Amino acid sequence: MSLELKKRILTSVVLLCLLTMMFFFKFVLIISLIIIAIVCWVEFYALISKIFLRNNRADQLLRFSLKGMSLLYLSFLVSLIIIQSKNPELNLVVIYAILISIMTDVGGLIVGKILKGKKLTKISPNKTISGSIGSFTFSLLLIPFFIKYFVDYSFLQLFIFTILVSLISQMGDLLISFLKRKARVKNTSDLLPGHGGVLDRIDGIIFVIPTAIFLVMNF
Repeated sequence: MSLELKKRILTSVVLLCLLTMMFFFKFVLIISLIIIAIVCWVEFYALISKIFLRNNRADQLLRFSLKGMSLLYLSFLVSLIIIQSKNPELNLVVIYAILISIMTDVGGLIVGKILKGKKLTKISPNKTISGSIGSFTFSLLLIPFFIKYFVDYSFLQLFIFTILVSLISQMGDLLISFLKRKARVKNTSDLLPGHGGVLDRIDGIIFVIPTAIFLVMNF
């Protein structure tokens, strides 16, 4: 086992422990979200700064607009999660959505590495169609473990919900990959050993959570 893989596994264990504590202890959830939001914004700030290096007015305006919108979005996301944490059902939805995003990443990595095949898009050359299918498949493996908790939803509803959340997670991943490609960097930072930056790990999650809450509250 390579040193890089060991770092990746150890970091993953720590992150899973943190996720568990966030589920059981509200103060851990709130503090963690605030820290994660700040770190994500700093990493996004650095990413945008590398993309728009020129100091002409157009680039300055675009850079300022993207940084401002990202800050507002992360603030909205943290506020949304804190507010819904008082609702047990929505709290479960958030945890389920996060796990879908995690399984989407794991499925894409494992199946993509094993089967390889045709590339999914030029935005991220390492992603394949087989990996995308693996992402959907792995996310669906969560349904048997969670369907008993979603008593108000049928299997078909939970199936569609899981597919949609997995799709949004993959699209979020591609968006951040596109920005990293434009910035000519592999990772948004090296804060998480073996994983890169915080934004590298939650690129899908930051889009998944509001989507999941919207779907549950409106459909």
